Amino acid sequence: MPAVYAGQCLRLDLTTGESCVCAIADEDARRFFLGSGYAALLFHREMDAALPPLDPASPIYIFNGLLSGTFAPTGCRSSWCGRSPLTGIWNESNVGGHWGAELRFAGLDGLVITGRAETPVYLYVHDGVAQIRDAARIWGLDTHEAHDALLAETDLRARAAVIGPAGENGVRFAAILQGGREHSRAAGRGGMGALLGSKNLKGIVVRGKERPSYLDAAGFRDLVREQNAFIKEHSVPMSNFGTAGGVIGAEGKGDLPIRNWREGSWPEGARRISGQAIAETMWVKHTSCHACPIGCGKFIEVREGPHVGVRGEGPEYETLAGFGANLQIDDLAAVVALNDRCARYGLDTISASCVIAFAYEAFEGNLLGADDLGGISLQWGNPAGAFALLEQIARRQGVGAWLADGVRAAAARLGRGAEEFAIHVKGMEVPYHDPRAFAPMGINYATAARGACHLEALAYWRGYGVEWPGWQEGPHDRLSSAGAGELAVAFQDYFGVYNPLGLCKFLGKAGYTPADAARLVGRAMGWDITAEELLLAGERIFNLKRLINNRYGIGRADDTLPVRLLEGPRPDGGAAGNLPDLALMLDDYYRARGWLPDGTPSPERLQALGL
Repeated sequence: MPAVYAGQCLRLDLTTGESCVCAIADEDARRFFLGSGYAALLFHREMDAALPPLDPASPIYIFNGLLSGTFAPTGCRSSWCGRSPLTGIWNESNVGGHWGAELRFAGLDGLVITGRAETPVYLYVHDGVAQIRDAARIWGLDTHEAHDALLAETDLRARAAVIGPAGENGVRFAAILQGGREHSRAAGRGGMGALLGSKNLKGIVVRGKERPSYLDAAGFRDLVREQNAFIKEHSVPMSNFGTAGGVIGAEGKGDLPIRNWREGSWPEGARRISGQAIAETMWVKHTSCHACPIGCGKFIEVREGPHVGVRGEGPEYETLAGFGANLQIDDLAAVVALNDRCARYGLDTISASCVIAFAYEAFEGNLLGADDLGGISLQWGNPAGAFALLEQIARRQGVGAWLADGVRAAAARLGRGAEEFAIHVKGMEVPYHDPRAFAPMGINYATAARGACHLEALAYWRGYGVEWPGWQEGPHDRLSSAGAGELAVAFQDYFGVYNPLGLCKFLGKAGYTPADAARLVGRAMGWDITAEELLLAGERIFNLKRLINNRYGIGRADDTLPVRLLEGPRPDGGAAGNLPDLALMLDDYYRARGWLPDGTPSPERLQALGL
């Protein structure tokens, strides 16, 4: 029988060293796919709501998508899921690259890891088994150093996912990096790196020789060839510049956050830190994940100035927005070096830059002084303070010891009105697309399963003119809150299937529709699946994650936005004066979802979804 996915996962207890291989039921794979969908299913079945995120018994669920490791367009992604050390609720951190495909080649769809090793270890997964190996000599190394050391010890053709000092030290927004310097990709959001660090687990190396098989390999390949041609044709800017190419356009729309979300316009600065500027001054080569027809990655090198010699994967839009515009740093080489520092430490660049912007504003308002900062001065536009804070955060030293807990915790500790400029939702720092410029993003941030997350809906693409023939067509006013709730539901349901399928959401930016995705899944799996069934699966998965968060006490009161984004209009630029009407959007959203007024899914809707 052809096997697109392996149909099994490996469970491992690091405390006892015991492991077993468990089958994945076909019915579960059909209803929840794999990736974060299947991880949420297991999490909901097995969760103990009283268990702290960093308790040794707290599990991490690492699952490939249904099509990861195939030659489906971008079929490579894996989801790292569990209770977030940052937010205390459901978290999934999704990553591309080559690690997920290699895990499938090793005969597994996922890993479920519990327990805590007595001393630092790493896992070597190959041929369906996981060896626990000593990692004492690589504990303390940065992610690039650890990646290279692990491959040298196992197999140079293997793939490794590792944590850096931030994960080892329990920074609550620590990331997991894979690919090393040559093709660095991060499972960044929500602190999954801290979860690995709490288990004394430095990294996971995978190597395999098995390949997926298909009921109709020729037919599937023909469809992939057809879809790849369409995706390439509609992804030229992404291929040329990556997400960094969107900085200039975001500034023009009033979407780019400036000076901790206070300012409205920064055109010259945006041009100086843009992907176009990177292409002109630093570009070395394009990089691609497994089976990707787009190639958005950019390997770059700083060729002059104080940061000369910094080289590696270039910063994406979120990093340029966070360390550039949000700190008003227009020195591109400095932003590139800050990105490199985050990669080496193993830090989520969104949360790290948001926490640092918070510290800059606290310094400006005299809530933090030079004495508190060990002599560091934090001045907008000056990257020196950001470099110093990154070191302190990663090492949990000085002020970094409490900034490492995230902006919500930092504001609570600092007090004196600091909460008013702590930009987060449910403890997750807000990514760098402004709901004052795109109203549907406001209701998405407020309701997204892991806290503020642009990737759960990506509805701002509508405001940039992306079209999906036959789906979500018609007029759209990006600044209007009317209809934004229903739009956010539609986008959450569609883009909510990408992580479970193992596909990159940049397919959607190319105009890839639910019908296209259903056609791909049907041809790969031999299923008779429609676009409507695909979207229903997205709705089912989204509601399941909501049920998890309900058990953590999340309800309507938590579905909100930071004060600054609700009450502080941008003073100028492409979204000047606009504010989202959250109350209107939330009512519309709950009606569209079939949720009760308290923010829980109604029994009728759950029954319709088979939950």
